[in-house]
Parts: sequence; C-alpha cells; structure tokens
Amino acid sequence: MNLSRRQLLAATAVAGATAAVPSVTAAASVVRRDRPALPSGIMSGDVTSNSAVVWSRTDRRARLTVDLTSNGRFDRAVRLRGPITSADQDYTAQLPLRGLRPGQRYDYRIGFEDAYGRRGETIEGSFSTPGRNRPVSFVWTGDTAGQGYGINPDIGGMIAYKAMHQTRPDFFLHSGDNIYADGPIAASVAIPDGTTWKNVVTEEVSKVAETLAEYRGRYKYNLLDHNLRDLYADVPIVSQWDDHETLNNWYPGEILTDDRYTEKRVDVLAARSRQAFLEYLPMVHTAGRNRIYRKVSYGPLLDVFCLDMRTYRGANPAPGVAGSVAMLGAEQAAWLVREAAASKATWKVIASDMPLGLLVPDGTEIEAVANGLAGAPGGREHEIAWVLSQFKRRKVKNTVWLTADVHYCAAHHYDPSRAAFTDFDPFWELVAGPVNAGTFGPNALDPTFGPRLEFVKAADFPNQPPSGGNQFFGHVSIDPRSAVFTASLRDLYGKVLWRKDLPPAHHH
Repeated sequence: MNLSRRQLLAATAVAGATAAVPSVTAAASVVRRDRPALPSGIMSGDVTSNSAVVWSRTDRRARLTVDLTSNGRFDRAVRLRGPITSADQDYTAQLPLRGLRPGQRYDYRIGFEDAYGRRGETIEGSFSTPGRNRPVSFVWTGDTAGQGYGINPDIGGMIAYKAMHQTRPDFFLHSGDNIYADGPIAASVAIPDGTTWKNVVTEEVSKVAETLAEYRGRYKYNLLDHNLRDLYADVPIVSQWDDHETLNNWYPGEILTDDRYTEKRVDVLAARSRQAFLEYLPMVHTAGRNRIYRKVSYGPLLDVFCLDMRTYRGANPAPGVAGSVAMLGAEQAAWLVREAAASKATWKVIASDMPLGLLVPDGTEIEAVANGLAGAPGGREHEIAWVLSQFKRRKVKNTVWLTADVHYCAAHHYDPSRAAFTDFDPFWELVAGPVNAGTFGPNALDPTFGPRLEFVKAADFPNQPPSGGNQFFGHVSIDPRSAVFTASLRDLYGKVLWRKDLPPAHHH
C-alpha cells in the first residue's frame, strides 16, 4: 500500500488517533456478547482524491479501529485507532483519512476495542479515490422512509438501494430527506388500491421525533435495512439534508401549531436533528462549524457543490412577496459563486436539496424557490437569479443542478430565450427520488427561468407506495476522454427511463 506511515500518522493525529502495529491475524468476524458489536454497519463518505471519512457505531463505550489497505490485502493493512465513543455520541464514531493516493481502491475493516484492547465484531468496506484518466460514475436520489413506508420485508426491504448498488457507482449523493423524523412508521399501512404495506417497526419510529434519542432512532431504523447497509459498505455517501431530517417544511424561528409536538420551538428540534445528522452520516465537518454546505472534489472531471437550503432560509413567504427572501443566505450564495468560479473541474454538479423551477407549496405559502408566478424574480427566486447571473459573468461552464424532494423524476432544461429573467447561460436540472417513500407529482413549472419539461415520470395515484414501482434514482457517468456527462433517470429496478449525453463546453 503506497501510503506512507508519516502521512497516515499526520492524518490520524488530527482526529486524536494513533496508529498501532498492524495485527498479523485478522480478528474473526464472530459476534461475541462480551465484545463491542456493530449493529448499524459501516460507511464511508466525502471521498476525494486524497481523503475520506469512515464511520461506524457500536453498542458500548469503545475505541474505533480501522485497518486500511488497498486491493484487499489485509495482511498488509495499517491499523488506525480513532476516537473513543460513548453514549454522548450514541456510540457512533468517525475517522477522517488523509494522505490517500488518487485513483486507488481502498479496503477498510472496522471494529471497536473495549477498555481491555479486545476487538469485537468487524465489517469490511471499500471506496475508491478519483484519479486522472478514470471514468467517474455516481447515483443520486432522496426521500428515504417517507409517508410511513419503511422497511417492507415482503418486497425485500428498500430494494431501490440494491438497484443503485448494482450500477457499481463511485459514490452516492443523498439529496436530502435521509429520514422522515415527522412520519411515524406503523406495522401496516392500508393502500388506496386495496393492498396492505407491511413495515419492520421499532419503538423510536412509532411517533414524531422530538428528543435527540428519537432523531437518532430514525437513522438506526434505516440502517436495519440490508440493501442500504450493503450499499453504504461498498459505496461512499455524500449527504445533504432537507426538511424531513427535522420536520416537514421547517424554517428557522418557526413555532409549531402541530398537536403531535410537545416541543413547539423548531429551533430546539432542529438543533437535536442536526446533532443526529452529523453523528450518523460520515462527512467532512467544514470550517470547524459543523457546516453542512461544502464542496466535495471528485478529481479533475467533477466537483460537487452540496447546498444547504434549510439552515439559512427566511420564513416561507406568500407567493406574491416581491422582495428578496433568503434560501441559501448571503454567505452561502457568495461561497457557491466563488467556489464554482475557482473550480478547475470540467463539470460542476450543484447538489440542490430543492428544485429551482418546480412549485412546492407549503399551505398558502412557498416552500421551495419558485413562487408559481410568471415575470421577474420574487421572494426566494432573487438569490437564485443572482447566482445564475454571477455564473454567467464569471464564465462558470458545465453546471448541472441535481435535486430530489418532490417524489417523482423529471428532466428540465432552462434557457434564457424562454425566460422572464434572462441574465444566465442555459443549464439542466435533473430531479430524482423518492428512493423509499410515497410517490407524488408532477408539480407545476414556474416560467421565470425558462424551464422546459424534457421528461417526467410520476405517481399513478398520490402517495403511491414503493411496491408500485415508481421509485426513482438518477445515474451519471463521465467519460475521461470526451468528458461527456451522461445522465439517466431510472426506476426501482434500475431500468433506464430517460438518458441524455451532455458534451462539455470548451474551457475558457
């Protein structure tokens, strides 16, 4: 393994870890009651050409240990010792890895050591770092375990995760709604077509999440699904959050009138929700502030700009509000423009947890960007208009916006020749999801930025269950020679519904 000990030591010292001598014999993966277990599997996340984060959770106070090697050679692994976890983190632990080599497959084996240095159950995973002259592929979707549709053993669990896994992607972009904290999961759900949907259930998912333990319980629940766990062990995740990690359509400062909640202050609930999100998903905690928006650089072909359209937004406005209403907030909007303009990658994926052109109402108010009104930008459209015009001014080429949220799949092409606001270059917005939730749609398109509907596949009836087959994910592959960006939208079984080759514009 061409990873110098000095680099590894430098890397893990940051996490307060120390490297120990690799063990000669690998610990057998036998669950012993007196040793730390791994009830929620393992994950990696935010992989770049030289870094990654690995994650797991155990069942008691113990120290995370990671054997890291390449090409499956665990006899040559370096053992890294990570943080000691406790009930304060719900026994989750993460270890950032730095000093990795580009274009390399890495294998890792995670286990936890008890106070006596005895290692318990171990699980193996892998990830690959991006390299020059290598193709890049990834999948994206959103909306896991929504509308009371949880893990259904009758259909094999969350099988869309298996379909994504079968494409052998380099990474998985989860575009938000990793959990549905506000959607209780019951043992059975009656479907309008006369069928019954069955769920695996746990105590924590039986009511809306309010306590930190209940928010954590939602992530633990999803990690009971073997399809999801298998994908996460093999494919690194890039995580975003939207509303359901906390509750439906929330905004900072909101006070709830929902009778199901004893805690009415959304800011209190959001703080607990954010803690669980950061504990249960491996990511680089940017700028030391647990900031969720960040850039994940995936080699020379691709940068992924992960937006956070939840934390900094203003209150959901009425459709007719003409003045500017925050969606990204000034600091994040400026960051996006600055980083996209500085990006050397051929393609810039703007991972947007909410769509730009689709009307998403919140009662009589507006939940997403589009206000549903023709003409000049109003409300949250102002910020997006500014970003798009800055992209044009700074000659930011080859941007594709990827999103989920609306529970159906679609492809939209935006062009100033069709728009009321014209100061931008044409671009695509691709919508995927849900991956395991009720299917809805289609939503109305707002004409302000000139979108044209190129493809749509939506529900056969509102809140259609996953068993109806209308669950969707997107797939992207980028060819290293031509730099062509090939995007497709696929169904529950991985069938390609729509495909498009996007050639890159010439660099400036």
